[in-house]
Amino acid sequence: MVYEDVIKELNAFLKGQYMGIHAYEHLIQNIDDFYIKKELQQIQQDHKMHAMRVAERIQNLGGTPVDDEGFAGSIQEFISRFTTPHTTDGILRTALKGEDFYGIQMSDEIVKGDLDEQSQQLVDEILRHDEKHVEKLRSLLLQ
Repeated sequence: MVYEDVIKELNAFLKGQYMGIHAYEHLIQNIDDFYIKKELQQIQQDHKMHAMRVAERIQNLGGTPVDDEGFAGSIQEFISRFTTPHTTDGILRTALKGEDFYGIQMSDEIVKGDLDEQSQQLVDEILRHDEKHVEKLRSLLLQ
């Protein structure tokens, strides 16, 4: 079986993971609350682990994983440096929107129907984990 389409979709998904990692970097730099910072750092670590797993899957399929978020992601990262909120509430709301909309909904659309079974299982597992991030961020907003 030729995995070119699967590799392409997984690389698009991987770019999204890198965008998330970098987005959390900016949020973490702008938060003073130690507890919230630790929670955001844990979510960022999860995204780094997810990126490693996706990159490994791409390699196992004979492909070369991307190693950054690509041009569009770089532009988004540049813009986010100037639009990152400086309140705990604003940072949590930004993280929640990014995790829910970009992290889950957009990622799910990117890979819908284009993956082999093992790759789909990996992506589904990552998206389920990201849903736990959304729940965590919502609970932090309610505190």
